[in-house]
Amino acid sequence: MNGEPVTVYFRCETVRPEAIRVVVTVPTFRRPEHLIKTLKTLVSQTSPLPFSVIVIENDAEGQAGAAAARDFFSHHEVDGLVVVTHRRGNCHAYNGGWQAALETYPDLQAIAVIDDDEVAAPDWLSRLLSVQADTGADLVGGPQLPVFEAGTDPIWKRHPVFVPHYDTTGPVPILYSSGNVLITRRVLDAMPRPFLDPVFNFTGGGDSDFYRRAKLKGFRFGWANEAWVAETVPARRTERSWVNARSLRTGALSAVLEHRGDPSPKGRIKTVLKSLALLGLSPIRGFKLWRRTGLAHAGLFHAQVAIGRLMAEAGLINEQYRNPEKN
Repeated sequence: MNGEPVTVYFRCETVRPEAIRVVVTVPTFRRPEHLIKTLKTLVSQTSPLPFSVIVIENDAEGQAGAAAARDFFSHHEVDGLVVVTHRRGNCHAYNGGWQAALETYPDLQAIAVIDDDEVAAPDWLSRLLSVQADTGADLVGGPQLPVFEAGTDPIWKRHPVFVPHYDTTGPVPILYSSGNVLITRRVLDAMPRPFLDPVFNFTGGGDSDFYRRAKLKGFRFGWANEAWVAETVPARRTERSWVNARSLRTGALSAVLEHRGDPSPKGRIKTVLKSLALLGLSPIRGFKLWRRTGLAHAGLFHAQVAIGRLMAEAGLINEQYRNPEKN
């Protein structure tokens, strides 16, 4: 395959490739047990269009996920493909999967994405497709609902790092996450490759950057609130240190994306002034958030985002806010 270095590990066909209209891509990295949970919810999906599932192994050395997916597909009636992408990183995995989908299924109309730490609602795919058809949106997202490990206080679900960006089905200004999304073929055909910029491989933000560039090309976004996926959240992600780092990184990445949108000196000044304004407003916004959620720690979120934005100006995002959850 041209572009991203990808090799086919396993393939099972239930229909001719020309019959497939939708592909569900599942990037995976060292989560073979949970990957099987994800795949179980995919093979039972109802869909108005014939679909296939592509698992993208991003651990070229171990390949535990690829082996697990091969064994699963061998015992289920599903059109499935397992590929291995040979460059480590979250963005490389997404790019490899989307590339494989386009090269394998010539009449593809859309791809859907779910991560290997998530499980899909029974009608997840059909609802994404339905909202896309109803709204005419080019990209449709859905909520990623946190499922915490036993013993975790459920109040953490109210913290902004775990709350979906929208709660109403219909058109939305833009999306932010690639963990639950449907992307139409016309977007993939129009966007330059690599789709996700590998500079974001280990910091996160490649999906937000992709959406920003898609919006600049005039593509429209939608939200399917009933097309939820449940994301398994380890206990460590509700530790205050992790939540603090995630909040700071959220701010840092927002500043980086603004600089990409306008790299001029005027644009940089505008970003700095916006960060200072957000910091000034953060005590009031934080108090309101505390009152609304009942979670005192949530009151720090707006200040942490503003501080993260300012720290990005010092170039700290590459090391201090490297994302340990990315491949």
